[in-house]
This record gives sequence, C-alpha cells and structure tokens, in this order.
Amino acid sequence: MDKRVFGLSNSYRVVSAAGNWQLSPEEAQRRLFGVVAPGTLPPTVVMLPNGGRLRLGVAGRPEYATPECGSAHDLVVQDKACEQILEAMLAAADPRLGGESDADGASVLKVSADPAGSSYGCQEAYPLAEHGESTLALSNALLPFLVTRQLICGAGAVLHTPRGAAYCLSRPTGYHAARMPLPGPPDLPLTFTIGDQSRPPELRRRLLVTASDPSMSETTTLLKAGATDLVLRMAEAGTLPPALTLASSASQLIDEVSGDITGRALLPLADGRQASALDIQREYQARAADFAGEHGADTDSERVLALWQRALDAIEAGNLDPIAREIDWVIKYQLIERYRAANDLPLSAPQVAQADLAYHDINRSRGLYYQLQRDGAVERTASDTDILQAKGRHRQPG
Repeated sequence: MDKRVFGLSNSYRVVSAAGNWQLSPEEAQRRLFGVVAPGTLPPTVVMLPNGGRLRLGVAGRPEYATPECGSAHDLVVQDKACEQILEAMLAAADPRLGGESDADGASVLKVSADPAGSSYGCQEAYPLAEHGESTLALSNALLPFLVTRQLICGAGAVLHTPRGAAYCLSRPTGYHAARMPLPGPPDLPLTFTIGDQSRPPELRRRLLVTASDPSMSETTTLLKAGATDLVLRMAEAGTLPPALTLASSASQLIDEVSGDITGRALLPLADGRQASALDIQREYQARAADFAGEHGADTDSERVLALWQRALDAIEAGNLDPIAREIDWVIKYQLIERYRAANDLPLSAPQVAQADLAYHDINRSRGLYYQLQRDGAVERTASDTDILQAKGRHRQPG
C-alpha cells in the first residue's frame, strides 16, 4: 500500500483524584458524556466534531478513537488532541456533579490498567491492500516484531510478581482477561483483520493491532506507528525474514520480553535457534532501513528509523540516557528511580505505585509526564499549534 492511513483507539481510566478507585460506569458516563450529550440517558457513543469517536467501553472505561490520519505524525497530533478534549470535558463535568460524587473530583489516566494489573486499552488500525496477504500470513510475519516491539515502545509499569516488585516494559495484555476476576473483554489475538464494504476499496481491509500500550510520549507514539507501518510495507512486499518464526505462544513470550528491560532474554525460534528481543528488533530495523533506502523514505520514516536504531543501541549498551527523553518506559523508569533514591523507597512502596499511575494523568497541570514536558525534559514531535488546530472543531464544553 503506497499511502497508509493510521488510526488509534485508547482506553482511559477515570479515578478519584485523591484515591485510586475507579468510577462506576454510570458515573463515568454522566461525567463525560453528559457534557457533550446532555440528557437523562447519555448515549454510550458520541461522534465529536473533530472526527473522533468517544464511547463508553467495557466496565465503564472511556475509549477515544482518533480520526483517520494520513501519517504517523498526524496520528501523534490527533492522539494529543484527544487527551486535551477529554481533559476539558472532565473539567466541565466535575463542577456539574459537585456533591454527587467524590469531593476531590476525578482524574483521567491514559492507562487502562485495572486493580488486577491487566491492560487492554490501546488498539492500532492500519489499512491493508484489499487482495494482499492472508490474515494468517500477516500474523506470522508480524508476530516476532509485535512480541518484541515493547522493547522500543512499551509504556513501562511497576508490577508485583511472585519474585516481588519489578519494573517491566509493559503491563500484561488482554490475553490475560480470561483469568481476571474482574469484568473484562474477551481474549484478543495480537492482530486480526476486519472488512467493511461501506468504506472506500483502499480502506475496506484493516489490520487491528491489540498488543499495544497507550503512550504518553509523542516520540514513542511516532515510533510505534512508524515502525509498524514500515514492517507492514515489508510484509506486503514479501521481504520479511521467515527464519524469525517463534516457537512458543505469543502470550507467554510477550510477558517474558516485558520482564526483561535489558532485551537480552533468549526466545525460542521454530527452527531450534534462540534469539533475544534485541536480536529480533535489530533484524527488523536493519531490513526496514534497507527497504526505506530502496523505496524512498519520508521525513517521518527517517526519524523513526534513527530513533529505532538509537533505542536498540542504548538498550544494548546498558546506557539509557540517549533515549531518556523519547521512549516512554525509559522516561518513566528514570523518573521512578530518581523518586525512589530521593525518598529511600523500595520499588514495592505504595508511593511508587501512585507515581507509576500519576505519570499517565492527562491533566497538564498535574500529570507527571506533563511536569516533565513543562521542564523541557522530554522531546516532542507535535507542536501546540498543531494540537490546537486538530481539536479546534471540537466545541469546548461550557
């Protein structure tokens, strides 16, 4: 496909600003949807004037789908516009519900983790050639890349494991929903394709990627979408390495990769060899660079390839400073380590868990990621002007 169209859907968690409880579906619905669709029974899906779609998903989790975007850069802009739209909606909702709920108001976190620790709140959409590779062939080609992709674009998380607290690249994915004691979505594969005959022919067949973390970092979102686009282009051209077929189940391997921030844990391949997440990502990055060199690379692809290479080099060297402003899991990891050192806290401390989630607060005056942004401690790829224009057609709730 010569021109890719990108889409992103993120789930959000609405919590007490003072505590860590999640609002009931009814309360989340009234707080958010009552602002844009006033009435006694707000709908569960609202189309916004900017082309995005807001819906109330499983267990009352708000979900926002971006408009379709013509580039990875535009996707970043729309993703951030979404955050600001939700931020404004909640700010308008809180006073209207004063006295009916928690006195301290609520926060919206761009992380779909629930008390069981699972996450299933980000989905990427990429149109495919209508008569291209089968779903099975695409899944086999993409699986090693997607299982190990969290090494370069995971959101990071402090998880409590049988061996104690550990910092991981990503939260457990929707694969674990079936054994969660809480209401959750059905088990999801890493990828699946859907067809929609109501859409233009070039957009009818879409690949949905469910093994994805909601990103706070603009550069991480750019890398996630841009690298996946390049790998899809190679898959469609039949230039991916078949020798990287994995031997174990994706759900098992994705957890193994997540628990190893060095990227060196060996994964079994179908041909009997072993390869680390670093090895696999290096193979894909090198082939993507060759592919872009042969077919031409736009500005986004050049930036993606450079950041992809730099991330792998930094992780392999054990020196994360070169990517400490651009990769979500690294930004958060170093933030938490500084916080722990300053307060002499173990990784298992409740204050660390609070900081872990506060990183994802989309409130720009309160969220830890946005504190870093105000301090100039993170790189950006979207300008404030771009974001303002992207949400400009959205009527600010009054």
